[in-house]
Amino acid sequence: MTTTAAGEEGTRQDAPPVVPAPSVFRHKPFRYVFAASAVSVLGTQISYLAVPLLAVTVLDASPGQVGALAALGTVAFLLIGLPAGAWTDRMRKRRLQITADLVRAVMFGSVPVAWWLDVLTIGQLYAVVLVSGFATVFFDVANQSFLPHVVGRDQLAEANSKLVAMQAINQVSGRSVGGYLVQLLTAPLALAVNALTFLWSALFLLRVRTPEPRPVRRPDTHLGREILEGTRFVLGHPLLRPLALEGALTNLALQMIVTVLPVLFVRELGLPEYALGLFLAMAGAGVFIGSVSARAISRRLGEGRAMWVTGLCVAPAGFVVPLIDRGPMLWAAGAAYLLMTFKVGTDNVLKVTFRQRATPTHLLGRMNATFRFLLTGSLAIASVLAGVLGETVGVRSALWAGAAVLSVSWLLVFFSPYRKARELPS
Repeated sequence: MTTTAAGEEGTRQDAPPVVPAPSVFRHKPFRYVFAASAVSVLGTQISYLAVPLLAVTVLDASPGQVGALAALGTVAFLLIGLPAGAWTDRMRKRRLQITADLVRAVMFGSVPVAWWLDVLTIGQLYAVVLVSGFATVFFDVANQSFLPHVVGRDQLAEANSKLVAMQAINQVSGRSVGGYLVQLLTAPLALAVNALTFLWSALFLLRVRTPEPRPVRRPDTHLGREILEGTRFVLGHPLLRPLALEGALTNLALQMIVTVLPVLFVRELGLPEYALGLFLAMAGAGVFIGSVSARAISRRLGEGRAMWVTGLCVAPAGFVVPLIDRGPMLWAAGAAYLLMTFKVGTDNVLKVTFRQRATPTHLLGRMNATFRFLLTGSLAIASVLAGVLGETVGVRSALWAGAAVLSVSWLLVFFSPYRKARELPS
């Protein structure tokens, strides 16, 4: 007979039943935020493929021009990323996102109109991606700063997991559909679909009725001081700084690879556009698997170790992608790309959730802007580097350079307090 210690049985009987937390989808405002993100991300993934393919197939762009297009789409984060965070902290986030959606709808909608009138030029395409990039800066910073207000900090992990999983599914469907749309309807018409999705995103955000508190601005502050306060918070924080620097290097590596893939697939390997779309769709599959696995990995390894172990595990995969060719190596490179983007999925749940949780409310915009400045600014730098390498020594050199950077980026997190920490402070 098993002996029960005094009081143990009573404790078991008196303990309240564990009630699972309600799903984040029970929040009506979150459902609208989720829908807005879903429809706009779908269109963005179509344009992600359609813009470079339009440049290559319609405007006969060179590798350097394709690299310039990719750089202009993200250079806005370098130019206004930091002040955008301070401005966002002064504004209501929902209104700012709606304005950004409308700007992007107009810009991408101008491309099929110009193409139909036979006046489309590479210069207009440069302008479209640059202005849209400026709008995206404000949208992204406001979006990540708005989410804690919509769901509360206690449900951030679940909300981020749902959003990242949705974005990953859209990467798979959007890029593969984008490849077929470009082939069947032409790239300009594929961009018309993208313009419509931004309009739908704005309409969904208009349905969010949660009262947003008026931002409070201290009378003794000015823009420069507010920007400095945000950057000091991130770069001076022992746990946020390594995440920012490692994320920037990871983005640099992946963007160098992605920038030259349209030239490699269409010109050097002679593959159809839909093949490129299917290959890039592997990124969506990898991000999806990583996003739904992130919380389980964190529970298994601990929050701290989960931040760097995935980087260590995927580091060798980057060296398979430069060997891409027709036949079996195409499948091997796709599998390696899937593994590389698995890390992106786990990062987008675990690291984004932690930085939202660790930041005071009044600094959320500036914290997110500092991260965006580093993470997305690195995409612009990578696009230029990939274009230069593609023009001078060949497109595969950009693939090798990206693989080399990816293989060492995780060390920035490993040589930090994360190496030994299991649980992280709130």
